[in-house]
Amino acid sequence: MRARDKVAVSALRSALAALDNTEAVPVGATALRGAALEQVPIGVGASEAARRELSEQDITDIVRAEADERLTLAAQFTAPAQAARSARLRAEAAVLLRFLDGPGTLD
Repeated sequence: MRARDKVAVSALRSALAALDNTEAVPVGATALRGAALEQVPIGVGASEAARRELSEQDITDIVRAEADERLTLAAQFTAPAQAARSARLRAEAAVLLRFLDGPGTLD
């Protein structure tokens, strides 16, 4: 990461976003209906909401799904003009799979 590896940064940002989205708890409109004004989440602190706790297995599954998605897309890019995009997707998948294979850091 210190070498400013754009492929690794892209893969990790995407995986972190997927994890963040999975932790989000959806708020239904029906839950807010009929609530008193002081109970409606508007104003200061409105964005504070409980987050879902992910297990280690959940995190592993999400990161593996992100890698699999990249490999599937890379396989679909068969035209010579798309070779660079396919190679980048495969490299991003390799970065994510490296984290799943065991402890280590990216240099």
